[in-house]
Amino acid sequence: MNSIRRRTLGALAFSLLALACMPAGAQGGWPGGKPITWVVPYPPGGTTDILGRAIAARLGSALGTAVIVENKAGATGTIGSAFVAKAAPDGYTLLGTSIGPQAIVPSLLQHMQYDPVKAFEPVTLIGNIPHVLVVGAGLPFRTVADLLAEAKARPDTLSFASGGNGTILQMQGELLCMQSHTRMTHVPYKGDTPAIQDVLGGHASFMFAPAAAALPHVEGGKLKALAVTSAKRLKSLPDVPTMAEAGIPDFVVEQWQAVYAPAGTPQPVVQRLNAEIVRILKEPDLVAMADKLGVSLVGSTPQRLADTQRADLAKWRKVIKSAGIKAD
Repeated sequence: MNSIRRRTLGALAFSLLALACMPAGAQGGWPGGKPITWVVPYPPGGTTDILGRAIAARLGSALGTAVIVENKAGATGTIGSAFVAKAAPDGYTLLGTSIGPQAIVPSLLQHMQYDPVKAFEPVTLIGNIPHVLVVGAGLPFRTVADLLAEAKARPDTLSFASGGNGTILQMQGELLCMQSHTRMTHVPYKGDTPAIQDVLGGHASFMFAPAAAALPHVEGGKLKALAVTSAKRLKSLPDVPTMAEAGIPDFVVEQWQAVYAPAGTPQPVVQRLNAEIVRILKEPDLVAMADKLGVSLVGSTPQRLADTQRADLAKWRKVIKSAGIKAD
């Protein structure tokens, strides 16, 4: 009897110790009415923020708790990302972010506050923002081939605008230079809007612009759309070829939005978050909102997000090294 009792007490002690070592969110009852913090690593009002708030409100209803959005902007999105990377892996802190801090900036900075892969548990891809290569209406280029022919004939004379150093808009211009073996000058601006304005004004030759931002100017005849960076043609620009159709193979660029949790978050929590967010992304009113923002919603498995991030880390690392791009 003493032997049986000792084994029973030993098993109970082991169970209590294992329970004590588990993350709080995995000890049962998650989310248990405790508020969840959804960190947006950018200022309020942008696409990542607007989408994040819309998803967070619906996620809170689904989980029966509050999901509070906090904007922790700065350092190209890395301040908010670092905050989540250091948070407890209990399911109560999430990161609603984009391609920049997770797949571009890590190759620009010598010292990162977090490992973009090891510090996070992927939850889901939210969606993609397609881009379009646009030139001013007054320029003679009608195709990507026309543009590149000029770039090859007169190196360093054409310029491409972007919303700033290290942005996905710059990366696309540098990728085009690298793949076409041409030299064109990057002109960074403080945001996408002034960049578009200078392409409209003829102060920059072209740019890769978010499709939703460029569309009114294309429809108004002030910009010419030469190609889109998505894998397929866009419904909003059915007559505009993809980059592959325009003669530039292997040029699919997706500016993705995604959700992450801190590394070590219990997989049941990750799977529940994934299931709820993927369901939310199918709601008609959210789809309509995303359409207005120029976002094509996805809703993926955690593995697809992990694979997408790793592929883009490798792609943009190569471009950054080839172009000698440095952070501001």
